[in-house]
Amino acid sequence: MVYVSITGLRLKQSRSLIRFWWHAIRAMKQAKQAAGNISAETRTINGVHHTLSVWENEDAMHRYLVSGAHLAAMRVFPAIAAGSTLGFVADQPPDWSDVHEIWRTRGIAVVSARAIRP
Repeated sequence: MVYVSITGLRLKQSRSLIRFWWHAIRAMKQAKQAAGNISAETRTINGVHHTLSVWENEDAMHRYLVSGAHLAAMRVFPAIAAGSTLGFVADQPPDWSDVHEIWRTRGIAVVSARAIRP
């Protein structure tokens, strides 16, 4: 069993693209080096910037979520993008061909990073 996290974000304005990628690249580098991370990838599907990360367990993902570059990205997120996320336990991660639909039907809107505390 693994813990799967799927995120999908749409930029609010095209002028936010550089700021978005600056944070996204740093957060992805952090994810790939995080303890308990099995894999972390990104793709843009139908204009939605997706991440698919796979973790040994939910605790490992949460430690990443509330620290470093990811926490910094979450703090600026409301100004530059809108989106949703979901996490779940699975026998194996979903195939990329299914990620957008899983996100679209099961994702929970991210309203604010204020609730995220280390």
